[in-house]
Amino acid sequence: MVGAIFLMATSAIGPGFLTQTAVFTEQLLASFAFVILASIILDIGAQLNIWRIIAVTKMKGQEIANTVLPGLGYVVAFLIVLGGLAFNIGNVAGGGLGFNAMIGFSPTTGALLTGVIGVIIFSLKEAQVAMDKIVRYLGALMILLTAYVMVVSHPPYGEAVLRSVVPLEVDVLTIVTVVGGTVGGYISFAGGHRLLDAGITGKENLRQVTNTSITGIAVASVMRIVLFLAVLGVVSAGHVLNPDNPTASVFQIAAGEIGYRIFGLVLFAAGVTSVIGAAYTSVTFLTTFHRNIEPYKNYWTIGFIVLSTAIFVMIGEPVMLLILAGAFNGLILPITLGCILLAAHRPSIVGDYKHPLWMTIFGAIVVVLTIFLGIRTMFQMLPQIFA
Repeated sequence: MVGAIFLMATSAIGPGFLTQTAVFTEQLLASFAFVILASIILDIGAQLNIWRIIAVTKMKGQEIANTVLPGLGYVVAFLIVLGGLAFNIGNVAGGGLGFNAMIGFSPTTGALLTGVIGVIIFSLKEAQVAMDKIVRYLGALMILLTAYVMVVSHPPYGEAVLRSVVPLEVDVLTIVTVVGGTVGGYISFAGGHRLLDAGITGKENLRQVTNTSITGIAVASVMRIVLFLAVLGVVSAGHVLNPDNPTASVFQIAAGEIGYRIFGLVLFAAGVTSVIGAAYTSVTFLTTFHRNIEPYKNYWTIGFIVLSTAIFVMIGEPVMLLILAGAFNGLILPITLGCILLAAHRPSIVGDYKHPLWMTIFGAIVVVLTIFLGIRTMFQMLPQIFA
């Protein structure tokens, strides 16, 4: 269960998570605390629904979707694998940049080393045990290092607490974006599928599944809060962040040269753990396409990491793929969560299990909000796709 908690949390805490938090904090200042609080509530609503129905049905997300509407699971699996590949390229790149900031390696060399670490983990006989340990230790390390930067940046704690309930500005789109970044795409299924692999399923384990689900959101949110406060301390003191690398400038301004090295370590840890989470979860969705994938899942995961690393090293950022995957990713959560909510109230799928009404309402709110974001993202991306 601890492995599932940190697999989900560190899958969310990727390079994009770090940049997103820094940018939004600089824009909204202390009022970003309200965004974090609102997103935590919505994240819990989304993830509780998904993990509980996975546990009750003992089926993966795409299998549930196929049960709700035959063929839909294949669509969901395709979208998640495509999004996972594109974002894994970004995770590999983030690991490379982390190596660069930490010890001066070139980003390409650092990316190769990040990919090699992922390959080694899934080459081990007890790969899932190794995966659980590395995401746990690196996840804790990221939080502790960022907490140090938070303390030395001297943020206005009182102002942050006040604006978490009385914001000066409310940005609904930012809330939805943060929700998508925490439980969107493959992320909300990472821990749920890990529990499924571990056999922690059935109505008899729902309490453990529920607690694990909430704890996963809590761990990711602690990192979000700590980083938010670190950024807030820097921008409240009148500093302007470097738009090319806002998170790096936060660490450097707050703690000097050592802060920049700490940023490198945090970014490397975020990149490696997200590579592991994206590859593992994406391959759990690939198993739908052929029965022979499951017995060789570790090999497929290694291949996924190698492909992600090779694309980054040979091509750099595949802009078109990232654009398409980013647009699709905005639609993944409402589709998958919508299927989960429909399945939750079908006795033919969940048997005599009664899904709590409040969870359904929470889930429905997230579906509506993320549909809005997905449609808006698609329209934003179309001009770039056809340019």
